[in-house]
Amino acid sequence: MATIKVTQTGSPIGRRNDQRQTLVGLGLNKMHKTRELEDTPSVRGMINKVQHLLKVEEAG
Repeated sequence: MATIKVTQTGSPIGRRNDQRQTLVGLGLNKMHKTRELEDTPSVRGMINKVQHLLKVEEAG
């Protein structure tokens, strides 16, 4: 399955609680932390919700 590399570039300080929880759901909780996730519709939906706080790259 395809994977994507997601890096947190923005701070959740001052953001709504649901955006903070979405970052936690993606496994991100600190600035510049990177995770490699499966490219599924549910992950893409979470990324779209907080896209202003992330940098997304194709991993592979």
